[in-house]
Amino acid sequence: MASLASAAAPSVIVRSRVVLPVVQRTVSSLSRPVTHFKSITNGSRKYSSEATAVNSEVLEETTTGDVVNFADLSQFGVHQNLLDAITKDMRYDTMTPVQSKTIKSALKGTDIVAQAKTGTGKTIAFLLPLLQRMIGEDPTLASRRASRTARSDDIRGIVLSPTRELAEQIAEEARRLTKHTGLVVQSAVGGTHKGSMLRQTQRQGCHLLVATPGRLNDLLQDPQSGIEAPNLAALVLDEADRMLDVGFEKELADITRCLPGRDEKIRQTMLVSATIPDDVIRLARTLVRADDFEFVQTISENESLTHDRVPQHIVPVSSWNNVFPSLFELIDRETAKAAEDRSQPPFKAIVYFNTTALVELAGELGFQRRRNGQMKIPSFAIQSQLTQRSRTKAADMFRNARTGVLFSSDVTARGMDFPNVTHVIQVDTPRDRESYIHRLGRTARQNKEGEGWLFVPPTSMGIARKLLRGLPMQPNKTLESHNAEVESNDLPAFHREFLDLAQAVPRKLLSSAYISMFGGQTQQREELVNDLNQWATVGWGWSEPPPVSSSWARNQGLLRSGLNIQERPSRQDGRFDEDRSGDRGDRHGSRRSGFRGEDRQSSDPFAEIGQQARRDDFGSGRGRDGGGRGFRGSGGGGRGRGGGRGGGGGRGGPRGDSRGPRRSRDSQEASW
Repeated sequence: MASLASAAAPSVIVRSRVVLPVVQRTVSSLSRPVTHFKSITNGSRKYSSEATAVNSEVLEETTTGDVVNFADLSQFGVHQNLLDAITKDMRYDTMTPVQSKTIKSALKGTDIVAQAKTGTGKTIAFLLPLLQRMIGEDPTLASRRASRTARSDDIRGIVLSPTRELAEQIAEEARRLTKHTGLVVQSAVGGTHKGSMLRQTQRQGCHLLVATPGRLNDLLQDPQSGIEAPNLAALVLDEADRMLDVGFEKELADITRCLPGRDEKIRQTMLVSATIPDDVIRLARTLVRADDFEFVQTISENESLTHDRVPQHIVPVSSWNNVFPSLFELIDRETAKAAEDRSQPPFKAIVYFNTTALVELAGELGFQRRRNGQMKIPSFAIQSQLTQRSRTKAADMFRNARTGVLFSSDVTARGMDFPNVTHVIQVDTPRDRESYIHRLGRTARQNKEGEGWLFVPPTSMGIARKLLRGLPMQPNKTLESHNAEVESNDLPAFHREFLDLAQAVPRKLLSSAYISMFGGQTQQREELVNDLNQWATVGWGWSEPPPVSSSWARNQGLLRSGLNIQERPSRQDGRFDEDRSGDRGDRHGSRRSGFRGEDRQSSDPFAEIGQQARRDDFGSGRGRDGGGRGFRGSGGGGRGRGGGRGGGGGRGGPRGDSRGPRRSRDSQEASW
């Protein structure tokens, strides 16, 4: 995390100028006036912003250069107890570029809209200013004695995260930072027992609450919960774009209504997002003070993106029959290669699937391979249907493992930090371009090496070509299993192994995996039926494909296909799985208008955010098909149908993705 700040990419800071005359647009105008704060009385205790105002004055005098070392933050008023946790316990000396840019701006007390990628140290970048602001408003919190008087109805800081895993990860980082203080950190995420969490919070108290939006909204709406934040000093929304992608817009609006209004308590809001689409700007309009905010752009226009520098291999498997054998072959080959060459890091991979059922199947196959001695490294599985305890346990075990394989759905694709992942393997074309890129971002973190692999069956190849156009992907046909001709009486080695494993796993897992694959497939569906039927009869050794009902086949538009239609119950959860973010069911595509926002004005400071983000996204030829992700649909298109979103102005990858001259479609398709 402590990469050299001397290599920091230049940042761009857009300062709100709505209420500032031109003659005041100086360095000193970046400081929030003390009069913006309002003293808050709660019982006999009074809270003020004097310490924060002092910090702002110090920063006014020292804004001429980047802050390089964490120790230097003491001159900005950051409490030594926080700095000791970073420099002595966590042993971080030098800030990352994101930390250097964001912390300096956030310590001034202004609201922050920050565009920052995952894996850049952004968690500390927003936690440290948040914790310092809490201590600045109530200096007694710096003493360990403060933990004795913490209450669940006096929460001072809230961090919202779109997923359970990321929320728990942030909470753990916060506990490390507050080790020498009296600040009490609690987490509230879906999938855990609400009563247990409340009992612990009411017993221990809480100063900083890290939560998923659904669970926090539930707690704030429950008059019996005892969770309140009348003296809220700071609110952070991490992965804001993802939070909106999975449908938390209404919950965020409800949460905001439960928090103190700006006329009751001035709070600092920090909104952190990897991309800045229209809905993030709309959210910023609602939460961020228009007259007192900064847009911190930590992604340089010329910065080499992770997905540009990571070698990416695309494997065109000839049938679903060859997918798992090819996966086994790759895992075994790369494991052996790393074991033979001690100068290389141990093989550690995340394998992503598009459906929960496929993750369940892969997890069982991995367990069986390990138990049979066919795989030398441990395997783990995480998907949205597991309990939170099981998900946390699997994540922790994989995180701490020196080598291993994690089979996962998209619940781990964003924000999760698994150290030393050498390979990201994706099976089948992801639902959209962003998913591919965020999955790939789990490797090559903190300037380490990594590589990506994508297995594409024939029925998904057309979608992959359109969705991933412009990415530096190279065809890879080095796996013998990828195009093996499979006959029932003459199976290659890895296919024979898969057949034996398939006959040992519960039939329900195979049936569920079979049915789940129709939910995300919108093209060549009859061809998919034929391919999966062969997989079932040859690859699994079944006498016939899994049965489905006529009503299910009719709903799928496949009543006249080769499906094995029988009128008997069968699991028909064929929805294209996605991260349910720990709180509710499938939200994909269900955007709700919780934040309408006001009409844009010609002097709208938030418009500058989108314009700046769009310039950075597309200024160097990284846009995609006239729209990209900087402003969703800004090129006049919209969400396409099929395997992704696209077409003329549709949704591209984060920050856009194409580099250099765009090749013609024919030449691009010919490359793989």
